[in-house]
Amino acid sequence: MPNSFYNYTFIDLQAYFVENGFSKFCAKQVFDWVYKKQNFDQSSWSNVSKKLKEFLFLNLSFDLPEIVWSGESRDGTRKFLLKLSDGETIETVLIPARDRLTQCISSQVGCAIGCNFCHTGTQGLKRHLTTAEITGQYLRLSLWLKENVHVEERITNIVYMGQGEPLHNFQNVKKATENFLDDCAFGLGQRRITLSTSGLVPKIEMLDDFPPINIAISLHSARNDIRTELMPINKAYDLERLFRAIKKIPLKAHRRITYEYLLIDGLNDGPIDIEALCRLLNRKESKINLIPFNEYPGSDYKKPKKETTLWFMNELNQRGYTCTIRQTKGDDILAACGQLKTEYEKINLWSEESDKGEVLFK
Repeated sequence: MPNSFYNYTFIDLQAYFVENGFSKFCAKQVFDWVYKKQNFDQSSWSNVSKKLKEFLFLNLSFDLPEIVWSGESRDGTRKFLLKLSDGETIETVLIPARDRLTQCISSQVGCAIGCNFCHTGTQGLKRHLTTAEITGQYLRLSLWLKENVHVEERITNIVYMGQGEPLHNFQNVKKATENFLDDCAFGLGQRRITLSTSGLVPKIEMLDDFPPINIAISLHSARNDIRTELMPINKAYDLERLFRAIKKIPLKAHRRITYEYLLIDGLNDGPIDIEALCRLLNRKESKINLIPFNEYPGSDYKKPKKETTLWFMNELNQRGYTCTIRQTKGDDILAACGQLKTEYEKINLWSEESDKGEVLFK
């Protein structure tokens, strides 16, 4: 089976073409057609030689993941189940906001971290996604938007917050990010891409060899005992070791680390948790993003009361921290944070048991 074109960065493709007797300038021509124009009809590539087209046809695949299901939430969030070439499936989500459209991208089929609050974690890890399968999520949905919403509709932001631990798949996520940033490919700005990690310390220590994008840490508790209950990874990389690694992250001027904090009723939403956070986090270098727990079928934890969430945010703001509440989107189709799992049959069951909204099957 031919290698996927989308596994190549611009520099990789230049080298590949030169190795096979073509000019490295050909990489610019092909990248323009595929990424800038999103034109996959090679017969219309007017400035690409017949010889190169024949070479591409024989040696590289331009296939993208297949959309096998999509659902739309009452708030406009769209979730897609994508089928990969080996039959495995992953989920990706489009999240609308007033001035942007964010895609939540998966990095693995399943996840090995096993966080107790996460639906994906119940699936276990099946395999890493290739660079092509990561970038393919973005390209497939970009084409879907053109065909089904508007020809000018664009995905403006990316968050690696889908299925999997991105840093566990370090090299493939790195190469995909290089393509997302490269002006010859997708040309997204550094501030438009965010990578979220559960705290995989050895890979955090390698972030000086990663493109300079936004980094988010799944913290969820500033107390080791509670964090270990929620995230087994804390047994290996506790808060002390985690924050030693975080201090080494190369931050550009005026950049901060975002700490994702999942609020769970009665577990990590009290005064003791406020105090622990204040002891742990630096005000100037930290932003705290509160995420009210999103329930899913079979979950043991409960969503906190709205009053508790607001109190928690206000307490931190009054102490000089930048603290926001992430708006829950797509929970009626299991598309919210922590709800992704490649079993779309359960989505319909969840919606039938809920008064939250209607699922539109496409």
